[in-house]
Amino acid sequence: MKIRPIILCGGSGTRLWPNSKNHQAKQFIDFGNWTLLGKTLERVKASIFDAPIISTNSKYLKQVKFHLRKAKVSKYKIVLEPAKKNTAPAILSTALIKDIPMEQPLMFFSADHLIEKTNIFNKAINKNKANLTDQNIFIFGIKPTSPSSEYGYFITKKIKGNINKVTRFIEKPKEAKAKQVIKQKGYWNSGMFFLRKDSIINNFKKYQPTIYRNCIKAVNKAKYKFNTYYLNKASFIQATAKSFDYAILEKSKHINAIKLDIPWSDLGSWKEILKMYDKNKNKYINKKNIYYRPWGSYTNLFKGKEFLIKELYVKPKGILSLQKHHHRAEHWLVTKGNPKITLNKDSFIKKPNEHIFIPLEATHRIQNPGKKPVKIIEAQVGSILKETDIVRFEDVYGRIS
Repeated sequence: MKIRPIILCGGSGTRLWPNSKNHQAKQFIDFGNWTLLGKTLERVKASIFDAPIISTNSKYLKQVKFHLRKAKVSKYKIVLEPAKKNTAPAILSTALIKDIPMEQPLMFFSADHLIEKTNIFNKAINKNKANLTDQNIFIFGIKPTSPSSEYGYFITKKIKGNINKVTRFIEKPKEAKAKQVIKQKGYWNSGMFFLRKDSIINNFKKYQPTIYRNCIKAVNKAKYKFNTYYLNKASFIQATAKSFDYAILEKSKHINAIKLDIPWSDLGSWKEILKMYDKNKNKYINKKNIYYRPWGSYTNLFKGKEFLIKELYVKPKGILSLQKHHHRAEHWLVTKGNPKITLNKDSFIKKPNEHIFIPLEATHRIQNPGKKPVKIIEAQVGSILKETDIVRFEDVYGRIS
C-alpha cells in the first residue's frame, strides 16, 4: 500500500507580519517564482506516495486550488476546517475520511517547510513503513546546525530493531539550554509525523476521547463536493483546541524518531528567510540591480509582496547615514565582517550570522570600522519600500539637504 501524504495548510504565519492586518500566510508567499506549498506538492509526487490530501480552511481554498493546478496535481482531496482548533483536531479529522483505508501509512507534512535532499528523506520514510503498528508514531528529527531557540528538541534511545525511541521532548529552549541538549545528541523536532490511520484512531480514543467523539461526528456529517470535504461546523467547534504534540505525542508511550541530517527550515523568522536568500543569492543577483553609494553598494535581490530583499556591501570605514523610515521595518543578517550598529540610543558590534531587527520609526545606522568589507542581507518589510522613505539625521557624505 502506498503512503498517503497529508499536507497541513491552515497556518496563518503571523510571526512574519506582526504589524500587518492582511498579511500573507507563509505557505503562499512568493519567494521568487516559488512558494513553500508549491515545493511541498512537488515533493509528494514521488512514486512512494498516493494522491495528496490537503487540510486547510475556506479562507485558503482558492489559493490551495491554484497551487494544485500550477503543480499539475489532478488527483487530490481537500478537508476544510470550519474553525481554527490547532493541529490535533485537524490531523484526526483528515485521517478519518473514508478515502483512507484503516492500515494505510500516513505522512503528515507541514505546507510551509523547506526540505532539501528529498531523496534521502523519502528513503527514510519508505524504510520505516514496515515498522508502523496500530499504536506507534514516528516523528522526524533534524540534526541541529545551531543551538536555535526557534525549534523544539527531543532526545532518543536505541531499542529493539534499531529503532530510535523518543524519551524526552524539550520545548523551545533558550540558547544556553539548547547547547546542552545538542551535547546530549538532541534533534530538532520538525513537526512532521508518520503513522497509520488505525494508530491515530487508537491514540485519540485513549488520550483525547472528547476530540475523537467530536471529530468523528464532524466527518460523518461533512458535506462533500468537488473533491472537498466541508467538515460539520456544529460538531467540529466542540473539539478542544490542542496541538498534536500536546494532545498525543507527549502522552503516548510509543513515539519513535526518524533522524535526518539534511538541510531543513520552516522559514519561520526573517532570520531564516535571510539565510535562505544568502545561500541562494546567485540565483537572484542581476547586475542591473546593483546600486553604488559613497559607503559601498547595495543589490536588490528580490521584491516580494510587502517585502524587499537586499544585500548591502559596506566598504572599510564606510558609514551609512543616521536615518529612520516611516513605512517599513528592517531585518538584517550579518554575513561578513563586524559592523557597528546604532539603534536608537544604543550602539553595538555584531558578528556574522547575527540578526538585528530595526522597528518602524527607529533611528539606525551601519558603520564599518574595520579593514575588511561588511556584508549584510536585509529584508525591508512594509507597505512602502522606496528609497524616498528615508529621513536622514546625519550623513558624512553631505547628503542632507
